[in-house]
Amino acid sequence: MFSVKPMKPTFKSYLPPLQTDLKKIPQPPIKKLEARLLPGEIVVNEVSFVRKCIGADSSHGDLWGKLICTNFKVSFITHDALPMQRFQVANRLLGEHDVPLACVEQVVTVNDAKGKQKVLCSNQKLKFNPTELILYCKDFRIIRFRFDEAGPQSAKKVCLAIAHYSQPADPQLLFGFEYIGKQYYGSLGERVNGVDPGGGLQMPLFDRPSEWDREIKRTGAAEWRVCSINEGYVVSPSLPEYFVVPVSLADQDLKQYLCFFTAHRIPLWCWNHPNGSALVRMASISDPLQQRKLDQRICSAITKSHPQRSDVLKSDLDKNLPNIQDIQAAFVKVRQICVIEPFEESEEKWLSSMESSRWLEYVRAFLKHSAEVVYLLEGKHVSVILQEEEDRDLSCVVSSLVQLMLDPHFRSLTGFQSLVQKEWVMAGHRFLDRCNHLKKNDKEESPLFQLFLDCVWQIINQYPAAFEFTETYLTVLSDSMWIPVFSTFLFNCPQQRTENSMDFAKSKCIPVGEEKALRFPPVWDWSQQFTPKDQALFNNPMYVGKGATCVQNGAVKSFRRTKKNYSSTLRGMPSSLRNILMDGHDSLTLTRRNSLVSRLKPDFSQIREVVESPTERFFRDWVSRPADLQGMLIPQLLPSHLALWRLYFLRWVPEASIPKGGPVTAYHKLSQLADEVEKLQSQLRQYKGATPASTLTSTPSAPPSDHSRMYFKAGSTHEPSSTPEYLSSSFPFSPVGNMCRRSILGTPLSKFLNGAKIWLSTETLANEAL
Repeated sequence: MFSVKPMKPTFKSYLPPLQTDLKKIPQPPIKKLEARLLPGEIVVNEVSFVRKCIGADSSHGDLWGKLICTNFKVSFITHDALPMQRFQVANRLLGEHDVPLACVEQVVTVNDAKGKQKVLCSNQKLKFNPTELILYCKDFRIIRFRFDEAGPQSAKKVCLAIAHYSQPADPQLLFGFEYIGKQYYGSLGERVNGVDPGGGLQMPLFDRPSEWDREIKRTGAAEWRVCSINEGYVVSPSLPEYFVVPVSLADQDLKQYLCFFTAHRIPLWCWNHPNGSALVRMASISDPLQQRKLDQRICSAITKSHPQRSDVLKSDLDKNLPNIQDIQAAFVKVRQICVIEPFEESEEKWLSSMESSRWLEYVRAFLKHSAEVVYLLEGKHVSVILQEEEDRDLSCVVSSLVQLMLDPHFRSLTGFQSLVQKEWVMAGHRFLDRCNHLKKNDKEESPLFQLFLDCVWQIINQYPAAFEFTETYLTVLSDSMWIPVFSTFLFNCPQQRTENSMDFAKSKCIPVGEEKALRFPPVWDWSQQFTPKDQALFNNPMYVGKGATCVQNGAVKSFRRTKKNYSSTLRGMPSSLRNILMDGHDSLTLTRRNSLVSRLKPDFSQIREVVESPTERFFRDWVSRPADLQGMLIPQLLPSHLALWRLYFLRWVPEASIPKGGPVTAYHKLSQLADEVEKLQSQLRQYKGATPASTLTSTPSAPPSDHSRMYFKAGSTHEPSSTPEYLSSSFPFSPVGNMCRRSILGTPLSKFLNGAKIWLSTETLANEAL
């Protein structure tokens, strides 16, 4: 056999070889996908090669990265850019693709091959390898991840970890305890970097007697005093350590009455009207034999605190308003309609489904009842007691709305925050149970605070210039409930916060010094979450409030008010207004479907027999006059006056977002005008403060530092500002990547988004036509 020798190459190159040095070529650095962790945060599990779904119809535009579960959040880390990126407010505690575990409502795993899906609970087993993970969030987001290229066992472990850590079994397992312990406390008990949680706030937290004293003086409640019988929570665990009671009630008397009230919650003062009428809230009296005696004693003490010794009326909220289970059921239906149900199945009945949820009906019920209490305080000059079984749920909503309607102080940003702190946090609203942070008892869950914020939005929607804050602020405040690092929304009462903080500090050997407990920052310290620029989104450019500037006849003036003139009391009130529907002598009957709205269309034979009630006459007279933005505000409650809070309920739906449109376009222009007015005022002050010699040579200019309260700034004459590209009706939230929807163009829902109205009931259509 012939041997085969390798052939020699015959090609000869006459060009010099290219000199290359691989070591000298700069290689792009490969960044590792690592989560940004907060103090006390640890990575529990992770899986790589995960795809985050952006659209429902195809995988085009999906993001690739790593899915990480920590003891605080579900974090998706990617180098890819989000397609069609829209501006969104950046949170300092969370990344762009992060979801707090407390915000996770449901964890669903899917296996495509077996056609199975499973809702994961804590400490459960998963018998199949998931190919998809779906997170249903409490802020109405739906986020999907695919594991097509990921390791099956790693995908299973991260799904089980998310399910487990999103359902803690004990309050001290909430991430806030680890975060506060590492963020604010050093090894020797000193404050880390000198930080004092919430120490820089310019608002009362109502955790000390001096702050209650200031509120008493501010409202002119001379016959009321601060009571300290609950110091150390020795009397009632759900009451604050300090609260306000009538001067005529001695501490010894209060201690005797305690055992007769549910949970020992004796009457609490909320607010005083300039005419002397007081708003009081209290729990029900558990002993029927003591009912009449205690009612007389409490009412007598409140009457003595009134300058004219006016009567006291009691409103039973449990009888006149929906219960917490009804409110929860309505909220679940709204979530189902807006988030979960496919549009192709629900589009033809979307409006009727929204009506049947009864959410807007309940919003109207609370607004109406609060307005009728306003009538008693303002028009009848009587004090009102809001009574509820435990005085921790419905009374929080009504008492807050009443004060918001009557006192313009609570329509400022600081005032509104102090209102929530006073009537919700310190009064012992069960945020831990109502938010269901521990996922223990679904029957205790109820979105009362979201309902309250929706009611506030309805009033803002009707009187936009009366409030210093925006709907963006209300939405961000609602989202903050699911970030478990703030004391505001983490506990059922102040005593629970103190007790758990002390136990946690002892168990972790955290030296806390004289405080003996960890101090959680309140949510009102917004610098924890947002930069000063992003906080400017909270400021309403239309606000006409105390100290707000305006230009009148060429002169810069400020709106001011005095303590006695901010309430628009009717002049020449007819004597017929002294009468009101009463149930007995001390109980006010406030039914759901009368008084503030026109009655249902009657038969023509009986139309002359309809008699206008004093309450209806009171509000008809008030509505007939121009609204005083620094006086009493009453929302109009015809069905066409109530709207769906689109920014909150539909902000994550891409099809519901209007590019370069919606209310944000008006907000953009108004902010620029407000900023321009501020600059002109600054220039006027410079001219007035300058000497005659200097005014001849000086030219007006903007202040060197940016003191504008507006997010959008006015452009110069040479560079006129245009509408930013990223503006949409969902501003400042990005719907991209947070919900998967199919097209809704041409459907009833798209017509609603373009301006169609939602009616509370078909009967009211004929009613409004009258």
